[in-house]
Amino acid sequence: MQTDPIADMLTRIRNAQAVHMASVDVPASKFKKSLADVLVREGYLKSIEEVEVGGHPVLRIALKYGPKRTPVIHQITRVSTPGRRAYAKGKHVPVVRGGLGMSVVSTSQGLMIDSEARRKNVGGEIVCEVW
Repeated sequence: MQTDPIADMLTRIRNAQAVHMASVDVPASKFKKSLADVLVREGYLKSIEEVEVGGHPVLRIALKYGPKRTPVIHQITRVSTPGRRAYAKGKHVPVVRGGLGMSVVSTSQGLMIDSEARRKNVGGEIVCEVW
C-alpha cells in the first residue's frame, strides 16, 4: 500500500533517469497529470501521454536528457509529505537554488511554479522542488 503516490511518481522519475531509460510509466491520476504537465511546460520532461496498460490508466512520461545523456533533472524532491505538510503564503514562496531551480505549488488556481505564484501573490502547498 502506498501512502504517498506523488513521492512514488517522483521516485520513479529519479530511478528511470539514473539508468537512462527513455520513458517511465506511472499510475494515472489528475493531480499527477497536471504535475507532469507543469514539468513538461518548464522543460524538465520531454512529453507525457495517457495510455492503458492491463486495463488501468497509466501516464507514460518521456524523459529528457542533455548532451552526453546527462539528465535534465539533477534533483527532484518531495517537500510536502502526508506526515508534514508545507505551506507558504504568496510573497513567501521559497526560491529554489537562487532561481536556478523551481518549486511546484498547489494553489487554489491550480498547480503553478514558484515564480508564477509569487507574481500572482497566491500561496498554497509546496509539492516538490526541481533543479
